[in-house]
Amino acid sequence: MNPAWAIAVPLAGSALIAATGKVPNLREAVTLVTALVLVSVVASIVPDVLAGARPQAVLTEVLPELALRLEVEPLGMMFALVASSLWIVNSIYSIGYMRGNREAHQTRFYVCFAIALGSTMGVAFAGNLLTLFVFYEMLTLSTYPLVTHKETREAIQGGRTYLGVLIGTSIAFLLLGILWTWQVAGTLEFTPGGILAGKTGNAATGLLLALYMFGIGKAALMPFHRWLPAAMVAPTPVSALLHAVAVVKAGVFSVVKVIVYVFGVESLSGMKSVDWLPFVAGFTIIVASIVALRSDNLKRRLAYSTVSQLSYVVLAAALLTPISVIGAALHIVAHALGKITLFFAAGAIYTAAHKTEVSELAGIGRRMPWTMGAFAVGALSMIGLPPFAGFLSKWYILQAAVGGGQTVAVAVIVASTLLNAGYFLPIVYDAFFRAPAHGGHNSEHGEAPLPILIAQTLTAGGTVALFFFPDLFLALARQLAGG
Repeated sequence: MNPAWAIAVPLAGSALIAATGKVPNLREAVTLVTALVLVSVVASIVPDVLAGARPQAVLTEVLPELALRLEVEPLGMMFALVASSLWIVNSIYSIGYMRGNREAHQTRFYVCFAIALGSTMGVAFAGNLLTLFVFYEMLTLSTYPLVTHKETREAIQGGRTYLGVLIGTSIAFLLLGILWTWQVAGTLEFTPGGILAGKTGNAATGLLLALYMFGIGKAALMPFHRWLPAAMVAPTPVSALLHAVAVVKAGVFSVVKVIVYVFGVESLSGMKSVDWLPFVAGFTIIVASIVALRSDNLKRRLAYSTVSQLSYVVLAAALLTPISVIGAALHIVAHALGKITLFFAAGAIYTAAHKTEVSELAGIGRRMPWTMGAFAVGALSMIGLPPFAGFLSKWYILQAAVGGGQTVAVAVIVASTLLNAGYFLPIVYDAFFRAPAHGGHNSEHGEAPLPILIAQTLTAGGTVALFFFPDLFLALARQLAGG
């Protein structure tokens, strides 16, 4: 299967969605069919990649030795599988949410969502740094109308922060790093072992790594993380897209891909100039967890939880061992399933009960047991407890930290796990075991609309299923770690 189809399908779907916008049932049917076709296209590539093949396609030639080119390798295969699969679930959820809240501009919403998924496939299957950069920017621009969907003053301000930080970091740092790489290596092609191996000195490598790590703003390393909580003004399905399906995953995916295929894990492991990265990642993990602990707004708490969890991937990649690379890749998948479940639950609470603050959720599990049950699954996975997917990825990351004698990384993982428990478990406990506050309205509502319930049940189930059946993603992660 030509990987270009993975981009063409959602882009064609966006045109059909726009054409059927005046007939909501048909528009949403087109959305679901497009999502199903995309996941079938992506799934059809899996056997070839598992067998060691690397399907390729040239989109267009920019210069004689530089093209917009696709190549499917194990990490991109994992990312594309997660994003395309979750688009189906998110589309089901969106139907219930957008209708249940009588949101305006629904056709624009579905069109931009489809374009964002096409851009995500381009990021996942990018064969070189130029292709990655082009689709990375397309993803930022296509999600801006989603962030500003409500068109309120707060939404416009949040969108400006979103666009300013992401475009600013990519132009000021990432593009500069790519141009420097081209000048030093003479190529931008992703290559096992790294294209910069042996071509830059210790100091230059450290500086170049900084340009990439901070230039990939979607990974939300502090201090370039503000776009993420600012974007919480968007409708919940957009928050799910930002935090689980596409945007932040494009960030940490790019971080891992650059470390593995541009620098090379082995060539970085002996350089002192890159030792700062685990400390920056660890700082982000702990500080974001503390902010989450102190946040009463549910979406803000989830947003800072995402900032923290993303840096688990960066920390794992920065440990520079094969087992840590496996942990980084698995955490991309585990976090996607757990965090989309949490955002789905937050949206269900808003739709059914119109509650947005953690302090308002006492007793809500009695009225919304399915929703809060799903929330509990997502929360326990984020903490890293079995039998949930987050346990697997944290286990590999912790193994790498202990095995490599990385005491700071071990301390960060242990401390952040306790902080995760501190800001998630009280929500679950209060929802099921505390009575509603006097004058509460929990008695006036039940569960959210059925599409929302179906979606959050599917993702919660996926979080458990990945713990018991991780073989496909483990096989791809091991291929990645092996070069």
